[in-house]
Amino acid sequence: MPVVFVAASKLPTPFAEFAMHGFIESATGREHVVLSLGDVADGEPVLGRVHSECLTGDALFSQRCDCGSQLEAALRAIATEGRGVLLYLRQEGRGIGLMNKIRAYELQDGGADTVEANERLGFAADQRDYAICLPMLQHLGVQSLRLMTNNPRKVKALTEMGIRVAERVPLHTGQNPHNRLYLATKAGKLGHMMGNEHQSEVGPA
Repeated sequence: MPVVFVAASKLPTPFAEFAMHGFIESATGREHVVLSLGDVADGEPVLGRVHSECLTGDALFSQRCDCGSQLEAALRAIATEGRGVLLYLRQEGRGIGLMNKIRAYELQDGGADTVEANERLGFAADQRDYAICLPMLQHLGVQSLRLMTNNPRKVKALTEMGIRVAERVPLHTGQNPHNRLYLATKAGKLGHMMGNEHQSEVGPA
């Protein structure tokens, strides 16, 4: 079993009172959570997001990325809908960890883009593993997602492991002068659907 359910509790937030479900990843000991709202086990597609941990963006208000803005926008959207799930995965820095992420930032300060920085450190551009999502969604009875993401690779990964993605819901938020190259690199090298504004700033992958 990739993850083990631990416990669930209420989590009041400025957006809504969510249910918070805790899981431990068996192979690594990493702790993950799912926030749910409303009846997500009725068989109908559920508005959801698979969000990878970004301490700098989610908690420290960094403008080097759009992660914190996406997290807030996703929670607001779920609250407005009155029903949904947010999987919060402990996969910092697209899977390279916090300290390596800071090392990558140092390389970016010297002119590398986010993909080049990861590769110079010996990592793939994106090392995240979404296999843990399936048992968490199954635990909650979620059968189908309306997935909030700009990343077609995420849609493909979830679909290939048997999670039905009924719809991809764009999540464009958090653009600012500090993250223009970052967003352009995600569009040009990682295939994120960020719109023509960012796609035009870099060459093909």
